[in-house]
Amino acid sequence: MSEPVESKNKPKTIEDAKTEAALPALGLKGMLRWAWTQLTSMRTALFLLLLLAVAAVPGSLFPQRPANPAVVTQYIKDHPDYGKILDALQLYDVYSSAWFSAIYLLLFISLIGCVTPRAVAHYKAMRSQPPRTPKRLSRLPEYGTLVVPADAGIPASRAITDAAALLRKRGYRVEVRDTDGERPSLGAERGFLKEVGNLVFHTSLIGVLVSVAIGGLFGYSGQRILVEGDTFVNTLVGYDQFSPGTNFQSGWLQPYSIQLDKFDVKFDRESPAHFGQPIDFTAQVTTKENPGAPAEKQVLKVNDPVTLGGTSIYLTGNGYAPVVTVRDGKGNVALQGPVVAKLQGDNYYSSVVIKVPDAKPEQLGFAGFFLPTAFVTEQGVSFSGDPELINPQLSLNSYYGDLGLDKGTPQNVFELDVKNLTQLNGRDLPAKGITLVPGKTYTLPDGKGSITFDGIKKYVGVDIHHNPGQVSALFFALLAVAGLVVSLYLNRRRVWVRTGTHDDGRTMVEYGLLARGEDHRLAGESAAIRELLQREWQLAPDASDSSDTVASTTTKDQ
Repeated sequence: MSEPVESKNKPKTIEDAKTEAALPALGLKGMLRWAWTQLTSMRTALFLLLLLAVAAVPGSLFPQRPANPAVVTQYIKDHPDYGKILDALQLYDVYSSAWFSAIYLLLFISLIGCVTPRAVAHYKAMRSQPPRTPKRLSRLPEYGTLVVPADAGIPASRAITDAAALLRKRGYRVEVRDTDGERPSLGAERGFLKEVGNLVFHTSLIGVLVSVAIGGLFGYSGQRILVEGDTFVNTLVGYDQFSPGTNFQSGWLQPYSIQLDKFDVKFDRESPAHFGQPIDFTAQVTTKENPGAPAEKQVLKVNDPVTLGGTSIYLTGNGYAPVVTVRDGKGNVALQGPVVAKLQGDNYYSSVVIKVPDAKPEQLGFAGFFLPTAFVTEQGVSFSGDPELINPQLSLNSYYGDLGLDKGTPQNVFELDVKNLTQLNGRDLPAKGITLVPGKTYTLPDGKGSITFDGIKKYVGVDIHHNPGQVSALFFALLAVAGLVVSLYLNRRRVWVRTGTHDDGRTMVEYGLLARGEDHRLAGESAAIRELLQREWQLAPDASDSSDTVASTTTKDQ
């Protein structure tokens, strides 16, 4: 049975329409297109850039395994409650973690997807003609009129040609329209470099990201301590500490060498407030690009690195290295050479640790301090009164036993683990501590051997960095700054001029200006164009009571 006619023709209410309405399904293709649109938006790119900066913060809060694995291991032991949780979250490997890499890649894709369509659109805009002349120029933010007297002999066609020539001189791209018509006009546009600068800025960010990625993948860094006379060869075993990039191969190391010939430190001897402080460091070095290359004398200074084999070698530290000879209980030389003293206080007060695993029948260890200029207080406490080698003194405690080096467990060379050692010398023991000056020998108790203070050398600490993306990163960073400056200080502007002939023979001129975005200098540009046109047609300056040569201009709120 059919429904009544009244029921079929009854109009539907809004509620009925909402009930029957159904949103079309996007489908897989639609969802992918929507996701790509969101990812490649400028808002998403800025958010990812901020997120990348925030994600890098844990790298400075927690020790990083590539830089110092031993510190990470100790940190986990010291914090058993949450140390392993942080390790599971990859907070000890921030810059190579999955989540940091994901943010990095998403930012990279977002920038490419954002820049590419904008570059294509801008290219098309540069090749297209300026927009058509609006019918009512008076609606534009900057608008003005000029009247050329009939006796000036300047028809509308010539006026529009003159205006086009003046605008071209000011850098506008001009198109003249309807030259032979009753109301010829022109459209002019300039400021395309603003968008070019914007595109250069974002493209340079991509270049910086790529350069940083190249440096992280194929670069490396390392540290080495060089005592005067020592030579460092750029091989893996030559480093005291080495941090390779993710994809770096040790076979890529170029076998250059650098030898520390002499190291000089200049101390302040004039300022009472800073007396004795170091003011200049100079390392005389001999370098070779490869084993067969000729030797070259160079100078290594702070903030003035030496470049070899694509790496930069920086001077980062220095100190004294006492030269000692240790004989074991059998009278054999168990250790001979300089021992690096680690700076601990003022005036080059330094700690010294000497490990002698080859001593027989018992391994020997020494711990103490080195004073370049030794003084003793009334309480019997030794201290360094000057950083120069005026009265050098080596004070040590001695130990024997198992140093723990045979187990293969890594140890800090500047620390002596005395847990499995028996002390021989010390202030509280009958034998007292060991105090040596250059040239003196001390015989250890119980026939354990002897130690001789032979002399003193200086040492330097160097940081070695190889970053194949460093130069390109600097180039793109400078290019990004240049693009940003261009995009900030240039403006996209459009100018339209229309002319016509009045019944009494006067040539009527009107012009309007429009900026893309905010442009606080648009009024000044309007005034400059007006002045050029007045000068070209020899018109009198604006006057409120002028009737035969009328000139007016208006500025509208944008």
